[in-house]
Amino acid sequence: MKEEALKVINEVLSSGRTALVEYEAKQVLKAYGLPVPEEKLARNLDEALRYAEEIGYPVAMKLMSPQILHKSDAKVVILNVKSPEELREKWEVIHENARNYRPDAEILGVLIAPMLRVGREVIIGVTEDPQFGHAIMFGLGGIFVEILKDVTFRIVPITERDARKMIREIKAYPILAGARGEEPADTDAIVDLLLKVSELVNDLRDYIREMDLNPVFVYEKGRGAVVVDARIILKAPR
Repeated sequence: MKEEALKVINEVLSSGRTALVEYEAKQVLKAYGLPVPEEKLARNLDEALRYAEEIGYPVAMKLMSPQILHKSDAKVVILNVKSPEELREKWEVIHENARNYRPDAEILGVLIAPMLRVGREVIIGVTEDPQFGHAIMFGLGGIFVEILKDVTFRIVPITERDARKMIREIKAYPILAGARGEEPADTDAIVDLLLKVSELVNDLRDYIREMDLNPVFVYEKGRGAVVVDARIILKAPR
């Protein structure tokens, strides 16, 4: 799995970049067994139409460009595309939005993805401290991380015990445990995610500078989780 991930990383570095687009980041995650949607990168409209048929409508379209990492700001994410006719129309729209946002943007393709059932949103991040090394962060997504900063950290590598303690020690844990009659979230799936991210970062610590899996949809107990969006920043080659 390390070799597969390094193949993606070395291709990005050889192109002079240190930021992986979402598709590339998910290929690295997939190499370590993290759950990502069955998505395909379309280089042209014909491929996009074929991939959407294979995945099944409705689909999501996300334009991939190294110069456009905040896709929502550039309006290059279009959800719930229901037919080939709509996909043809949105193909033009998404490229025009990219040109308007960054006329010089290099466009690698458009990710064609299935529409996912929404789950409870969590975030998993990685940063590197110059003294202690890489640390893994966990918290609920949305307002809990943006305003309340309700997150917890551990130095990599972590154990299963560490992962379970991280989940329980955030203030919003009752939401995962099943508040107001809701079914509990699949915390075993979160533990699995945290351990796999820890293994990935520990293996690739000479390459990874930052990582964000945001959001991750976590479903009801026994139904797993899926990484919806991902960002990886590499260290600059010496």
